Amino acid sequence: MTDAVVVLSTAGSQDEAERIATAVVTERLAACVNLLAPLTSIYRWRGAVERASEVLLIVKTRRRSVAALIARLRALHSYEVPEAIVLPIVAGSRPYLEWLLAETAPAKMRATPRRRPRGSGLRSASARSRGRPRPR
Repeated sequence: MTDAVVVLSTAGSQDEAERIATAVVTERLAACVNLLAPLTSIYRWRGAVERASEVLLIVKTRRRSVAALIARLRALHSYEVPEAIVLPIVAGSRPYLEWLLAETAPAKMRATPRRRPRGSGLRSASARSRGRPRPR
């Protein structure tokens, strides 16, 4: 088991989902948020069966950030009762999970960026263009 978790939530529109996702990633409460739409939700609310078009947010974060993330979802959300379901990540790609934890680490725990390993396939745009003539 890792310290990483997935939090599922929904939003009423693409704009709201993007606003929430951008905020929680910018604030380092999440390393990544995937948005899936369109999604049809059928649920019971105040005694009636409702149907709504929504956007699913799949939020990747660390276990220690869950309480702050849920509080932020409540503050940013238009819903009276926003969804927040936390699922543990029991295993996964080690480099991905290391990245996830690094991106959501408190400032005092963040390591200075290391150089990318050679042959990793992760190259910046400037590295790809080195050695090529520039257009004039």
